[in-house]
Amino acid sequence: MTDLIRALVLWARLVFGSRRSGRHRARTALRTADRSPCPTPATSGAVRLPRPRSPYGLDEPLNGDETALVRPYLLAYYQRQERARQRQRRLALVLAADFGIDLDTRDLHGLGAA
Repeated sequence: MTDLIRALVLWARLVFGSRRSGRHRARTALRTADRSPCPTPATSGAVRLPRPRSPYGLDEPLNGDETALVRPYLLAYYQRQERARQRQRRLALVLAADFGIDLDTRDLHGLGAA
């Protein structure tokens, strides 16, 4: 039985090829002299753009006055609130001017509301 297993393993190695130990390296090209070198950017005439730089790699520190410290969604929220307050003030002005209706609840009968 052990001879049968050994024979099958030997047959499998011969059929599938014996792999060498170590890394599998690509086979070398047969004709390397026929290949022309790849054109470099200097010889092809193409203009290379400068690589983008991270602001964290700059030598001078960032100006805090020019940097936005507020999240955009918070700014939009506060702008919506201000627009709603402006609409309410305009409505109160139109109703007071056209119909004499006062929507101001801050002063009740000349006394400050608590």
